[in-house]
Amino acid sequence: MSESVRAATVGEPVIRVEGLTKRYGELVAVDGLSLAVERGEIFGILGPNGAGKTTTLEMIEGLRKPDGGAVSVDGLAVWPEPREVKRRIGVQLQATALFDYQRLHEIIYVFGSCYGIHRGRDECAALLARVGLGDKIEAFVNELSGGQAQRLSIALALVNDPVVTFLDEPTTGLDPRARRALWEVIGEINRDGTTVVLTTHYMEEAERLCDRVAVMDRGRMMALDVPRTLITQLGAEATVRFDLSDRVPADELCGLDGATACRAVDEGYEVVADDAQRTVVSLLDFARARGLRVAHLDVRGADLEDVFLSMTGRKLSDEGEEAAAGVAAKKRRRFGFGGSR
Repeated sequence: MSESVRAATVGEPVIRVEGLTKRYGELVAVDGLSLAVERGEIFGILGPNGAGKTTTLEMIEGLRKPDGGAVSVDGLAVWPEPREVKRRIGVQLQATALFDYQRLHEIIYVFGSCYGIHRGRDECAALLARVGLGDKIEAFVNELSGGQAQRLSIALALVNDPVVTFLDEPTTGLDPRARRALWEVIGEINRDGTTVVLTTHYMEEAERLCDRVAVMDRGRMMALDVPRTLITQLGAEATVRFDLSDRVPADELCGLDGATACRAVDEGYEVVADDAQRTVVSLLDFARARGLRVAHLDVRGADLEDVFLSMTGRKLSDEGEEAAAGVAAKKRRRFGFGGSR
């Protein structure tokens, strides 16, 4: 662990963002964002594709100049000269271009050299072991699975013992098993003393990993708090999903006892309820009165999906699925070795 990490005071903000703004012509990608990240926490930025998450990270990392506002990392102003801040952070980009026929220990050595760090073979092995790739030290990049490649990108983001590690949608495109395995890696990194800032559009990921979550949509921060607190503030106990044997206007279901929000989804309906039992009984009474049959009834506890739905009127998972399907076509961001150009 670096001297700066050892000297850090737990609870002291390691990142401060005030009034951060980025425009592209008439489009405001990030609109007056302000937040603080505490040392030692896993801080999540949750939002759909196009919410401004990546642009926000790039401005904090010193990769994209903001049009307004101020950013500091580890007590240093990022702009107008971000070079020193880049030495103190680790960055895992959405897409990292690597040489297919370089061995993993060779890649780590090359990345470390960009920081003036020359890691021997044992140090490379130890770093790979941290991300669960200890047995892959002699493997070539093109031999790695998708999940293993993501682990390697995180290892490269740790090569300089950073104060803060930034992970931009680290599990997008991975299958559920690989995604959960990577969660374990991220948790271990944080327990080792590194502050982690990650973006995601997966609600379960944010709830499972993050100490606090900032919910973003269309460049603005909609809410910031502990995930469970955000859910509690929603005032909802559960979400009730079901199909009906015939279609009815979704608005009629908002009149069910205990319903706080409702919408049509796929071939069925979804009702957010503050009392699941009362809402289900009311639904059955509604269906009986209309001569309808209820099918595929499912009740689950309220989560961040419901928080996002209540704030924006749409489902975050719908946006997330589109982003995951198009991940291969996303614009690749290449900023040299791990963002340390």
